[in-house]
Amino acid sequence: MVEKVLIIPVLVAFFVTLFLIPSWIRKSKGIGLVWPDMNKFKPREVAGSGGVVVVLGFITGVLFYVAYNVFYLNLGDGFLVDILALTTSILLLSSIAFVDDLLGWRKGGLAKKHRLILVLLASVPLIAINAGRSEIGFPLLGTINLGILYPLFFIPLGIVGATTTFNFLAGFNGLESGNGIIILSALAIVAFLTGSSWLTAIALIMIASLIAFLIFNFSPAKVFPGDVLTYPVGGLIAIMAILGNFERVAFFFFIPYILETFLKSRGRLKKYSFGSPNEDGTLGLKYDKIYSLNHLSIFLMQKFGIKPTEKKVVFSIWLFQIVVIFLGFLIFRKGIFL
Repeated sequence: MVEKVLIIPVLVAFFVTLFLIPSWIRKSKGIGLVWPDMNKFKPREVAGSGGVVVVLGFITGVLFYVAYNVFYLNLGDGFLVDILALTTSILLLSSIAFVDDLLGWRKGGLAKKHRLILVLLASVPLIAINAGRSEIGFPLLGTINLGILYPLFFIPLGIVGATTTFNFLAGFNGLESGNGIIILSALAIVAFLTGSSWLTAIALIMIASLIAFLIFNFSPAKVFPGDVLTYPVGGLIAIMAILGNFERVAFFFFIPYILETFLKSRGRLKKYSFGSPNEDGTLGLKYDKIYSLNHLSIFLMQKFGIKPTEKKVVFSIWLFQIVVIFLGFLIFRKGIFL
């Protein structure tokens, strides 16, 4: 059924984003919502918070998908309650992130405790519908029924964890949107193979919006995503895992972000992921130690005699993410390929 209902919502998400991004770039520059492109030798001002348009394209595409199911296929309630909870959480995360963007990332944005509380609130729609299944398989322990502990603890934990850590691996043109495309594409396949084709549709709608955005976001970027993109995309990854009951697979796919969180923790979350730009367009290390996978990529390129550039760093992180996903499919193949 997925092939019958996908084409219009996916195209809607893509073209809404594609057509509105240029207007957003002009308006953002007009009101001073611009940020410096930190990995350039002479930083230029680039329009910020372009993720607003991505979320608009996504929500519009999802509404078309719902309308098609309700008015044309007459599917009734089905998974529509799940979609309502999902979109509500995404909109809440987007609103929180946009406020954070407006307060300014260089000045710290929202206070960490306020950000945490607000992101926790964004998990309430999923808790309210008791999303997912409370049975989770743990290494060595087997499958355990967590009961009420699952919606009250693990759903908020998953959404807060994915939302905040997806925001860590960033700072390079196209990195966040590209990685979002890669992970959501993998989860779309997992959802389809495990019988949640409607989640595949939701993922593909976001992917379409991200692809349109990446056209303007790849180096040299004309627009930056901001937290208003990374929060919803990270949140969607967690929500898909919860609603599709493939938490372990999604967790494994998230390994680059777990590593990034560990590296960021070395610098008490105060070190930036940027490189140190040189006049010839290459990048050096900004710090004496490694505080990001971006720094590790630059370090390894230098060791192997490769001139690090922003594009090469982004491609290396994308490649690492693809390798992790490939390994995930191998490790969890029995649970995925039913």
